[in-house]
Amino acid sequence: MIVIDFIVNQILRQPALFLGIIAAAGLIIQRKSLSDTISGTAKTIIGVVILTQGTAILVNSITPLSGAFNLLYKIPSAQVLHPIGADNMIKQYGSQIGLTMLFAFAINLIVARLTPLKNIFLTGHMLFWFPFIFISVAIESGLKGASVVIFATIFTATYMIFAPALIKPFVKQVTGGTSFTLGHPTIGLSLLSGLLGKWLGDKSKSTEDIKFPKQLEFLREITITSSIVMFIVYIVIGLILGVDRSKEVFDKTQSLVTFSLLQGITFGAGLTILLLGVRMMLAEIIPAFKGISDKVIPNAVPALDCPIIFPFAPNAVLIGFITSMVTSSITLFIVGAIGLFPYAVVPLTITCFFEIGTAAVIGNGTGGLRGAIIGSGVAGVLMILLVGFSIPFLQHTVSDWIIVFGGNDFSLWSIISGSIGKLF
Repeated sequence: MIVIDFIVNQILRQPALFLGIIAAAGLIIQRKSLSDTISGTAKTIIGVVILTQGTAILVNSITPLSGAFNLLYKIPSAQVLHPIGADNMIKQYGSQIGLTMLFAFAINLIVARLTPLKNIFLTGHMLFWFPFIFISVAIESGLKGASVVIFATIFTATYMIFAPALIKPFVKQVTGGTSFTLGHPTIGLSLLSGLLGKWLGDKSKSTEDIKFPKQLEFLREITITSSIVMFIVYIVIGLILGVDRSKEVFDKTQSLVTFSLLQGITFGAGLTILLLGVRMMLAEIIPAFKGISDKVIPNAVPALDCPIIFPFAPNAVLIGFITSMVTSSITLFIVGAIGLFPYAVVPLTITCFFEIGTAAVIGNGTGGLRGAIIGSGVAGVLMILLVGFSIPFLQHTVSDWIIVFGGNDFSLWSIISGSIGKLF
């Protein structure tokens, strides 16, 4: 158990180390030189660390918007939810989560080796969070003992095997190849966006074909454009709230203009770092993974984190974020006005950027600019409904966590597995 605990908590829960091991294994299998193996492994780890730090900066730069929307819509604190919280959940059920990770990943490898479903789920932190969610659902369903791990393993393995396979054809339309697929809770929303783009879009006009006047060519730089957009978003929300009220949720020591400018610049910096990490990791992990594909699991395809697809349509990411922020905010206002849910549902700015930004890239791949806008707009509405309807299935465990990070496959599969769990 000590060895298993070390592997689970010290290795598998660290995406950089986990992918570094995968890269090293692939390079060793290809009988690369010691120098190439060390270099490829180190660059993979460093790339993932850079990506992770960029992600953290992005999250921190958009988090204040959630508090602003809460104040704007006068959303009260949740009164009927009494979760034990994510930290306590991990402390109390960490071993079950770890066992689920190991068993589900082993099943994924076996299925990839023996069946046509060749994708291998390699998004390290998601290897942890999906078991985290399914263990929570099992507990909410009244399961105990070994049945908790069995239940969570079945659903985690099912997701890891089938979800990346479903999105793979849509990823191919974006990238033009099959070197990777997605292993991220964006898949449900991205499938919806891809289908809407296919049915209602116009593939001849891409988000990346947007023409800027010569004087505005600097806007083609996604990091500059995103910084400006975030600056404008903060300014507009701050003015709607009022300068005095906005300071309650933003920063009491800074003016609205200064705070908004710094948040916009921080967002752009985070995106720059993230994209650098993505490029660095891709340059190493894909060739290294070829060793595993050729020798151990022929034709295996890695299922990776969603920022991996951002460089293929950076304009679409920004369009998806803005569009979903608008449609989800309108939906949140309507939901709050009619009292659809007896608890607070807050704006999901993180989901809007990562999950729906990815969905917009997929929508652009199947239906161009129109597909990206329609797909991300509808996804923004669905996101609010998903998180609201999933909360009861996690009410006493991690409902506080799903309110911040849900509205995606975490919520969708909480509803699916929770509905089945109630049968037991």
